[in-house]
Amino acid sequence: MTARPIAVVGAAAAGLAAVEALRRFGWRGPLTLIGDEPHLPYDRPPLSKQLLHGVWESERLLLRTTEQLDPLGLDLRLGTRATGLDTATRTLTLDSGERLGCAGVIIATGVAARTLPGADRTAGVHTLRTLDDALALRARLAGPGRRLVVVGNGVLGCEAAAVARELGHDVTLVGRGPVPMARTVGAEVGALLAEEHRARGVRLVTGALDGFETTSAEGAAAAEGAAAGTGDAPGGPPVTAVRLADGTRLPADTVLLAIGSEPAVGWLRGDPALDTTDGLRCDAYCAAAPGIYAAGDVARWDHPAHGLPLRFEHRLNATEQGMAAARNLLAELAEETRAAAGTDPVTDTAATTTADEAPAPAQERRPFAPVPYFWSDQYDIKIQAYGLTDGADQVETTVLDRAERRTVALFGRGGTAVGVLAAGLPPRQLRALRAVVATPVPWEEARATVRAVTTG
Repeated sequence: MTARPIAVVGAAAAGLAAVEALRRFGWRGPLTLIGDEPHLPYDRPPLSKQLLHGVWESERLLLRTTEQLDPLGLDLRLGTRATGLDTATRTLTLDSGERLGCAGVIIATGVAARTLPGADRTAGVHTLRTLDDALALRARLAGPGRRLVVVGNGVLGCEAAAVARELGHDVTLVGRGPVPMARTVGAEVGALLAEEHRARGVRLVTGALDGFETTSAEGAAAAEGAAAGTGDAPGGPPVTAVRLADGTRLPADTVLLAIGSEPAVGWLRGDPALDTTDGLRCDAYCAAAPGIYAAGDVARWDHPAHGLPLRFEHRLNATEQGMAAARNLLAELAEETRAAAGTDPVTDTAATTTADEAPAPAQERRPFAPVPYFWSDQYDIKIQAYGLTDGADQVETTVLDRAERRTVALFGRGGTAVGVLAAGLPPRQLRALRAVVATPVPWEEARATVRAVTTG
């Protein structure tokens, strides 16, 4: 009987890390990588930075070429969407109708960009999540003198606004709160970013989006023919303005909706064994159910050091969690083989597996306990953060040089330091700051260490 594969659903950073780790850790059976985009695995952070700016082309974003993937012996299924999962039998359903029985499954489907009603029927309105999204927006911004309104002043919105302004466009950044990225970096660091954006010519507006204004039907017909050359999807009237809930009208010929994302778990909601509230709920080992693991932006798992379920939409976490999920799945499959009294979970037959079909050598599962890390590049400012910054009940910010935007911020929760952020600091100091929050420590102890690091 043909051996059942391990299937990894999601062909971005987390999925790639998972399949490479599965081979590295000893899986010699069939291995399937499923991705809903037609592209080989690529890096997402440059989409809103180097690619949008035009200094990189899409080929530079590839994480692996076809030749580099060949030694993995993958059953590579790009442009394929998983539509269902039966956890009891570890069976995937694909958009072709095929049912794929698996030895184990790693879910790395990431997130999807939030959008608004009517956005897909309005030319000039964009989201930015995929390579195709970024290329469409870049084509739009290739023309001179665009009037861009960015809706959402979080990380993505701020990065895209910075790039568009550097390209010479008129840029308005709209947020529900007055301080950019306040939820992620705190009010004081956010205020520094606001100063920088204003100094660069970005208009900052506080308000909630109420809708889009467009041209007349006649104008729409004239614009449709030009849409292919501007990154627009034809068939809708071009946007002329963004309308806010308070009646403010913001003229625009291009709009970027950077209003957050949603975990790509809709296809999993048919299985009652899975908790899909704010991502796929997993234990500390990244397991959502027996033989079913998750990694990357989609996974909400119990972080052992912080004692609460967390979900991170950050690049480094995707890679690290993909490797952790692979290692722990193989450990579980090895244990199943030992406990099955002669039954092989790879083939559902008596334990007569060949060397090529056997699970990896036995190893113990290990909790996934990373030090979270993220970065953001805006103009000449590089922000880097370790630990948890979102949801802090205590933030202490020290501005080391306002003109240079050099700053450090400590984040706490319940009297414990859980995160630290820095801008404009050298690598030596960054490494020392990471150590402060590698494991939660008392607030006062962390404050003293941060002061010593930044003044020493």
